[in-house]
Amino acid sequence: MTLTAHSAHIDGLTIAYEVGGAPTGLPLLFLHGFPQTRAMWHPIAPAFAASHPIVLADLPGYGDSDKPESLKPYAFREMARRLAALMSDLGHETFAVISHDRGARVAHRMALDHPERLAAVTLMDIIPTHTLLTELQLPVAKSYYHWFFLAQPAPFPESLIAPDPNAFYESCLLGWGSAKITDFHEAQLAAYRKAWANPDTRRAMCNDYRTALTLDLADDTADLGAKIQCPAQILYGASGAMAQLYDVPATWAPKTTQQTHAALPGGHFFPDTAPAETTEAVKTFLATL
Repeated sequence: MTLTAHSAHIDGLTIAYEVGGAPTGLPLLFLHGFPQTRAMWHPIAPAFAASHPIVLADLPGYGDSDKPESLKPYAFREMARRLAALMSDLGHETFAVISHDRGARVAHRMALDHPERLAAVTLMDIIPTHTLLTELQLPVAKSYYHWFFLAQPAPFPESLIAPDPNAFYESCLLGWGSAKITDFHEAQLAAYRKAWANPDTRRAMCNDYRTALTLDLADDTADLGAKIQCPAQILYGASGAMAQLYDVPATWAPKTTQQTHAALPGGHFFPDTAPAETTEAVKTFLATL
């Protein structure tokens, strides 16, 4: 599959994305997480190209997308709104979202705020934001310390990361379940490292976490009873921190109306380290729609 890179201006921000795949079929929007870019999906998305239009987007602040200085554009609600608008610009009014980490939190918010748009959603290796932040226990805080480090006022975390961004962000890639740096494809690592080298990207990723502890938590608290109305697939790394600390499907049971779930080999970054297994799981889910 050939992917072509584009950008779109959505409500004052430029969103970078790639498209490819079939001209018809259920469109698939792939959303990456921290500290990555849309390149994480390059080993996975081609497997869906024969029967689906494919869209890989960089979240605001990440990759080649714009990196605003204010916090509001990093709210999951705002990112979801802009990415749904991107899909409208591309002519896709109904679509499925395949998402990991921060992208999965954006997808959760998109499913709540724009239920008429989503035919299905796959959420990879997260528990609900409200659950993580309000039922925080010592082992979770120890493993997911970066939520609170990155959320500190600027420029404190940015200054500490700046001398050696690769050391910090690669420690994140290896820190939430079984993985070694050689598990990551060199082309993907090159894309990630290029993004980390940009101080504006580092600031933006901190702002993402600053927003999570303020605007996102407030939004989720207001919507505690809201449920995802479309079919939801919950995937998680069998040896990842979330699987060790939570019953991941159980955390989503009150948040979904239709749920399937599976543990996949690897830790938090199983889409990078086990792309074949990830692809097969998503294909199986989409075939049930």
